[in-house]
Amino acid sequence: MKKIVSLFIPLIISFAMVAQNSNFYDFIVKDINGDDFNLSELKGKKVMIVNVASKCGLTPQYEQLEELYRKYGDKDFVIIGFPANDFLEQEPGTDEEIKEFCTLNYGVTFPVMSKISVIGKDIHPLYKWLTQKSENGKENAEVKWNFQKFLIDENGNWVKSIPPRTSPTDEEIIMWIEER
Repeated sequence: MKKIVSLFIPLIISFAMVAQNSNFYDFIVKDINGDDFNLSELKGKKVMIVNVASKCGLTPQYEQLEELYRKYGDKDFVIIGFPANDFLEQEPGTDEEIKEFCTLNYGVTFPVMSKISVIGKDIHPLYKWLTQKSENGKENAEVKWNFQKFLIDENGNWVKSIPPRTSPTDEEIIMWIEER
């Protein structure tokens, strides 16, 4: 019996290590134009992931997100918006309509990806990683609404989930961006 147990312990440890070794850079997503966007291109940068929507009470956060990106975008920081229609159908548009909305209304220059699902049975693999401890090795973090923010460090590791109503320019976020 001891032999059997001793054979399985290394196997269990290796499975646990694989789950925790998965990181942000393992994903390739589609940008708003339908082109591949390899997240490994962001190595060395801090990243804020935000699920966005055009018809939400929190939509004005686009302005704060753009302000933050303009201030820190050249300092190894990037914001990536992921449009999602998961909450009361508040992002009904096509990728082309979303891109036009973001540009005309908020002058968005940070990368925006193709519309995805951030919850449910058709959850995008990146959001599965962002929300499940078994995937990110850190914490479960249910997406509660549009404009929830996820912080990823410069090594591609999950750091923290920030609630939707928290401003993108909140002091906690600014301090995290500025810490070296």
